[in-house]
Amino acid sequence: MDRIDRFTGRAALYNRYRLRYPGEMILDRLKTWCGLQPEWPVADMGAGTGMLSEVFLSNGNPVQAIEPNNEMRGACMQLRADWPRLQVRKGTAEDTGLAANSVAVVAAGRAFHWFDVPRALLEFRRILQPGGWLVLVSYGRAKDDSPQSIAFEDLLITHGTDYAYVRAGYRVHENLHQVFTADHRSDKIPGQQMLDWKSFLGQTQSLSIIPKPDHPGYPAFEQQLRSFFHTYAVAGLLTVPTSCWIDAGRIGPA
Repeated sequence: MDRIDRFTGRAALYNRYRLRYPGEMILDRLKTWCGLQPEWPVADMGAGTGMLSEVFLSNGNPVQAIEPNNEMRGACMQLRADWPRLQVRKGTAEDTGLAANSVAVVAAGRAFHWFDVPRALLEFRRILQPGGWLVLVSYGRAKDDSPQSIAFEDLLITHGTDYAYVRAGYRVHENLHQVFTADHRSDKIPGQQMLDWKSFLGQTQSLSIIPKPDHPGYPAFEQQLRSFFHTYAVAGLLTVPTSCWIDAGRIGPA
């Protein structure tokens, strides 16, 4: 499946059910690590529905949201009514359409694993101002050796349309020392979310690997997901441990 079309038909679910970033915690770290200032222009790569853009906008930063998927970009554009400093542009991390040396921060939230990293880094170097920063944020369920985590991973492996391919892409986050050339800072913020069945189903359906309702594999997926929920939920609520990973640094010349 083309990476640009992976979230077609999922934008509404994504926007409604995906975790919102812990904005104050992210901004506190970036102010300490990078000296983030409200006047710094930011480019949000693979911006999706604009969740990470909102974090920077709340700090006063002007943001260029770069998103190739039409539905996700359309959802992001709706934010402009509340955030006049937001501009939304069709483009990719490898071809942003932005001017050279035009931004102080390149950011990506839950998107870096989709990029052609060597090509994207070339583009980031082109558009970043001298001394600019790369910020990567990922936020989702924590993966550990608990029976619940293992069971959910098995569910994704069994019913995900191409989970092996997507999971392999996550390995780019294990090699960030090869991406950042200076001033690399990193932190992981633990947390948890409490989900009822509707929210759990919607959040899971927002994943790009999950069969859509018209897919022949969908009934078996939903049946197993219900079984998983009823096994681990207590009083109708499922507790899901989460992690927010934040990395920031400079990438320097090629």
